[in-house]
Amino acid sequence: MFLGVSIIADRFMASIEVITSQERQITIKKPNGEKITTTVRIWNETVSNLTLMALGSSAPEILLSVVEVCGHNFNAGELGPNTIVGSAAFNMFVIIGLCVSVIPEGETRKVKHLRVFFVTATWSVFAYTWLYLILSVISPGVVEIWEGLLTLFFFPLCVGLAYVADRRLLFYKYMYKRYRAGKRKGMIIETEGEPELPSKVDIEMDGKMLNSHGEETEFDLKELDEEESRREVARILKELKQKHPEKETEQLIELANYQVLTHQQKSRAFYRCQATRIMTGAGNILKKHAADQAKKATQHDICSEVSLNDFSSKVFFDPGTYQCLENCGTVALNVVRRGGDLTSTVSVDYRTEDGTANAGSDYQFTEGTIVFKPGETEKEIRIDIIDDDIFEEDEHFLVHLSNVKVISEGTSSDKYEANHVDALAGLGLPCTATVTIFDDDHAGIFTFEEPVVTVSESVGVMEVKVIRTSGARGVVVVPYKTMEGTAKGGGEDFEDTHGVLEFENDEIFKTIQINIIDDEEYEKNKNFFLEICEPRLLEMSERKDEGGEEVLTKKEEEERRIAEMGRPMLGEHVKLEVIIEESYEFKSTVDKLLKKTNLALVIGTNSWREQFVEAITVSSGDDDDDDCGEEKLPSCFDYVMHFLTVFWKLLFAFVPPTDYWNGWACFVVSISVIGLLTAVIGDLASHFGCTVGLKDSVTAVVFVALGTSVPDTFASKVAAIQDQYADASIGNVTGSNAVNVFLGIGVAWSIAAIFHRSKGREFKVDPGTLAFSVTLFTIFAFICIAVLIYRRRPEIGGELGGPRVPKILTTCLFFSLWLMYIVFSSLEAYCHIKGF
Repeated sequence: MFLGVSIIADRFMASIEVITSQERQITIKKPNGEKITTTVRIWNETVSNLTLMALGSSAPEILLSVVEVCGHNFNAGELGPNTIVGSAAFNMFVIIGLCVSVIPEGETRKVKHLRVFFVTATWSVFAYTWLYLILSVISPGVVEIWEGLLTLFFFPLCVGLAYVADRRLLFYKYMYKRYRAGKRKGMIIETEGEPELPSKVDIEMDGKMLNSHGEETEFDLKELDEEESRREVARILKELKQKHPEKETEQLIELANYQVLTHQQKSRAFYRCQATRIMTGAGNILKKHAADQAKKATQHDICSEVSLNDFSSKVFFDPGTYQCLENCGTVALNVVRRGGDLTSTVSVDYRTEDGTANAGSDYQFTEGTIVFKPGETEKEIRIDIIDDDIFEEDEHFLVHLSNVKVISEGTSSDKYEANHVDALAGLGLPCTATVTIFDDDHAGIFTFEEPVVTVSESVGVMEVKVIRTSGARGVVVVPYKTMEGTAKGGGEDFEDTHGVLEFENDEIFKTIQINIIDDEEYEKNKNFFLEICEPRLLEMSERKDEGGEEVLTKKEEEERRIAEMGRPMLGEHVKLEVIIEESYEFKSTVDKLLKKTNLALVIGTNSWREQFVEAITVSSGDDDDDDCGEEKLPSCFDYVMHFLTVFWKLLFAFVPPTDYWNGWACFVVSISVIGLLTAVIGDLASHFGCTVGLKDSVTAVVFVALGTSVPDTFASKVAAIQDQYADASIGNVTGSNAVNVFLGIGVAWSIAAIFHRSKGREFKVDPGTLAFSVTLFTIFAFICIAVLIYRRRPEIGGELGGPRVPKILTTCLFFSLWLMYIVFSSLEAYCHIKGF
């Protein structure tokens, strides 16, 4: 039965995670007046922890108390209230003691929202003090209506004060605060401590401008960016690339997705769901999610490849541009056929067209038809180039493809019959080729292709072309050098480069190589410059050995004479600006990972089919904190737990998926089912107590409280290890303990008091065992909270973890407090020691 409650509570907590993950848009105004829109969560984190998530965590105890009163003709029972107190003791002593001990050696965890922790800790102690007062002091043995309603009213009051502390409202607004972007997507968090950043803040939310003191001011938008999240994702990707250089990008994305989800700040609901699913053989949901994402990416790639393999053959030039010297004789153009049925025969017409070059004086007009026979994928077109000794600018002409046909062999082997089926073949891109003719009668004009070029930092080695136009005669040397801009040389952003390019006769371009340093920044925009200096015509004598007499042939003398007529010069673009940007692949990968990190998508479901598939699937519950997001094979324990719980899994797969009504449908159905199961558990616990001879109060404190708190124990353990702070593991324990009393006792006893008053009677509650148990717990809770506060001292460093000796002593103390609570409560129940 406890397993069944754990599984339906898992569905309940998943719906709460979906509900509290809802977002809304806000407007943020930059100092320059520009407005941008971003998203924030609708639910405040503290409010959701104390309301929905505390309700989800404590639902069995709360509903057990309510169901017991309603099922016993509105008379007080011992099982419900003692379960609430016993569960609070288990949470406070055992769970926190376990969390202290499981932190890795040398690490600590501190409560982040200390103000909220103080508020909830105070309320948790007050709740049980108040419970003792109404039982034994104010009206001993009788619960009045106003006492029950006031107990219930303390719940919204507790939530309200915690919200005030979290948001620094009322008197808090006069204290220092600042904002930063939270790790959870869209969360804007107020932080405490000494100021590390400029205190001027302007946030315009829905048209309202705020700052740390409620005044209008200016603010650097960087304070509100999600830069912290991006830096964290970028760091994880870098580490994984260094650790697994052999893995493909998709594999790295899968690992990074798992790592991001593992390190991301998570809610209490997530940890509860994670613990329950590992415990019941449903697997590690983080690893399952990462593996599913990788499978979807692979399937998408396969589908993309299939779609690219079109049924139609495409004919086009490859490449689409060609260059040649005036004296080359002929130029060859490459035509290719791609895709479709390569066993067919395809023909295509081609024809030249004048550009700045003229047919007859610069090149020979050419037209014709080329035929791709079955199996042929490449053909060549040759065009004659006409040479002259007249100096002229570089010129170009065009070659067009047209009229693609699929032809089939006729009766004769040398004749073809056209088959005009356009769907089977067509023109691809580019279907027009540009041929540029470089003049070879001048030394040339040297320039970069463009004044600005943008490169990705992941390019490694960038290549820059220096082109030689308007002539290519003679040997010319061109010096070049790099110059720093906002990008720094010396191996920081790029490696300094300088040298001399030597253009041989008839050589029309040279390449400069520059090493770009990839430091994998998410956003980068730095520049440096590459400059070419005055070109110089290299005399023939400079290429001979020293002491050797220059001997020129008649041809060399003629080339030298013509070259000297047109000295080399610099062109339009002599200084190239190189802008280094972030790697597009790296940035898109980071963005993709950030979009995947909504935890509501990880634990939620979108269809009944998905729920039934999950219900019958056994997955590995391995929860090792390794760097691998890959799923492992289920263990024997996973199979055993799956078969023990498969009935409950299949039964609760009928609960509406969390996608319906934004999670509210699942919420309502789940809490109703929890109420039914707790009613059965109450009866079973009473029968079990009768069978073994235990009183209901002892059964409740020992067995029922333990059974309902096991999932919370595993959830807090995982949260303590994985989370950066202690809030999710122990901060929520105090809030949950307070909510147990305010709702579990407040609702049940208010209903019973009203019912008995309507009948003219008083609602009587025997304070004996319950009052003693509450008093004992309250004393021990003071000790526990005092120890936690002391552990924040520098010599220990935080509530959880720390040096080995204090960690062991704290754990032993907390476990001892729980054991003493159990022993003394049981002895009092059987009158071995005197109670109240």
